[in-house]
Amino acid sequence: MKLEDLQPNAAVRGILPDCLVTVVATQWYGSEALDLTYKDPTGRLGNTLLYRHDELRLELVEQGRPWSFDGDGSLFRLVSEAHRIRLAHLFDPVLAVHTSQVDPLPHQITAV
Repeated sequence: MKLEDLQPNAAVRGILPDCLVTVVATQWYGSEALDLTYKDPTGRLGNTLLYRHDELRLELVEQGRPWSFDGDGSLFRLVSEAHRIRLAHLFDPVLAVHTSQVDPLPHQITAV
């Protein structure tokens, strides 16, 4: 990535070890040096001076939504039905009798 890509609110990897930082502000010193003010995941502000040779270790991270709605609808329905069936016994203790194609008589349900 280029130092020019560091804009406010951009997420960058490579400033702190094993940590993603958010760019707060930048200030250029000529065309070769950049003063970067950033915020770490805990919210603390930091400041560092970056040069052109630092571009190799930096990575701009594309932050998207934590979830999306572009999944397969039929697979979602399948999973939701599986969970519903898995938990059905909590709401209907004689579920097997009610879902079968056999018509039980009242004394048979009481026995079950």
